Amino acid sequence: MVEKELQPFADSIKELVSTDQPILSMAAKHFFEKRHGKRFRPTIVQLMAKANHQGSEVWRKQAQLGQIVEMIHVASLIHDDVLDEADTRRGGEAVHKLYSNKVAVLAGDYLLARASVLLARLENTAVVQIMATALESLVAGEIMQLKASPEELLQMQSYLKKSYYKTASLICYACRSTALLGGHAYGSTVATACEEFGFHMGLAFQIQDDILDFTAAADILGKPALADMSLGLSTAPILYAAEEYPHLRPLVKRRFKEKGDKQTALEALYKSEVAMDKAKRLAEFHAQRAVDALLRLPQSEARDALLRLTYVVITRKK
Repeated sequence: MVEKELQPFADSIKELVSTDQPILSMAAKHFFEKRHGKRFRPTIVQLMAKANHQGSEVWRKQAQLGQIVEMIHVASLIHDDVLDEADTRRGGEAVHKLYSNKVAVLAGDYLLARASVLLARLENTAVVQIMATALESLVAGEIMQLKASPEELLQMQSYLKKSYYKTASLICYACRSTALLGGHAYGSTVATACEEFGFHMGLAFQIQDDILDFTAAADILGKPALADMSLGLSTAPILYAAEEYPHLRPLVKRRFKEKGDKQTALEALYKSEVAMDKAKRLAEFHAQRAVDALLRLPQSEARDALLRLTYVVITRKK
């Protein structure tokens, strides 16, 4: 439903991130030039905008919000890849592998700066505050991941909180901002439903992503399989396996640092009859909550497309 808008979106975003510094421009535009990724976030924003459509000027601002969200997201990916020392992203080389760590960090910073300028041009103080909070949440999630205590590494609640900060926060704040740009009050039923949808959609997306880390091949994922375990991170499938097999808990707490830890954890996960199923049910739970929130919005083609997208999120294979 938004395909015809997404191509101009892709073309204009490359223009928006251009700069007179060639290497910075190339690094910042890397993902946009190669058309990597699912454009999941701008798709949600544009569908949510159509569900809250109030005229051409409002639509222009809502469409620009989609560009801002994608810039913020890509900046976070570039920075994450530097921190994680990742070699690939979205089926291609990570920006820091093509250029350097310093250039990659500056490219991410530049995208955040451009996003901030565009955000100010929306001339909506409430939206600026909301999206600034989203930026704060992304940083908080990264710190949580880096500094989690051994006990926190075992806690499902800590995993979900980190997933909210790193993934769901940007989506839910973008959805509420779209409603505000559409003329709805901050505490209105529509704005609240939009944010709740984004919250649960973001968590469902991340949990499914974590499941695919164990079930999809690297060439399908566009990144190395078992990437989280390689970083010493435990996601929903492993946490459920650790509930069933207590001998995994010390491995989780030491971030799989000893020889054979990852293999032991994998064997337990694949042996488990419930761990992967519980993780899938957790993703389905949040997808259903996202659907419940959408059903509080007026019926429209765009709302129905978002309902279908929710199903796609938890059944996707990449």
